Amino acid sequence: MRTKAQIIKTRLLDHFQNPTTELIYNNVYELLVAVVLSAQCTDKRVNMTTPALFDAYPTIESLARACFEDIRELIKSISYPNNKAKLLIKMAQEVCQRFHGKIPSTQEELKSLSGVGQKSANVVLSVYFGQNYLAVDTHVFRVAHRLGLSNAKNALQTERDLSALFESDLAHLHHAMILFGRNTCKAIRPHCAACLFEDLCENKKMPNSKVKPNKI
Repeated sequence: MRTKAQIIKTRLLDHFQNPTTELIYNNVYELLVAVVLSAQCTDKRVNMTTPALFDAYPTIESLARACFEDIRELIKSISYPNNKAKLLIKMAQEVCQRFHGKIPSTQEELKSLSGVGQKSANVVLSVYFGQNYLAVDTHVFRVAHRLGLSNAKNALQTERDLSALFESDLAHLHHAMILFGRNTCKAIRPHCAACLFEDLCENKKMPNSKVKPNKI
């Protein structure tokens, strides 16, 4: 299994040169907000929404003082705007109250914030802080299972399996697997003829795999 994982790792990193998030941000505050908004929503939609939000609330402190109705109006085109508006304000207040307005840089501290689960924390840690973390979304989950890298039933265990197999370059592998899943190894009608891993795929006709819902 480890030999197979290393072959997959090499092919992904060779094919996708320095892949990273498609979310647009200027600092860690903006990245964290964008990641929270991206739960069950496309990066494209988030990128269309955040400029007005960040113009109105350019800092974590200003977001902490925001009115729920104003935030909800600014993010109304994103999935679950009511819930996400509440989470964003509460998260900002927690950062100001418990971390003196500084976005924390450890997994446990990030996970202690409202609206931030392990997947979201890992994205912030890997993308902004350059730490060796891999986040599992629906694309990563599907690719990992189709390639036989994990048979776990949920995202957290899949993350453990992949982290143990790949060991290093987890941040780049995370984004490479997302791009591969979005563009080639699609849930419906995957492009098997153009696949990097046609010789390694466990089941080319595997039904759509779904990650069990976690705290986002």
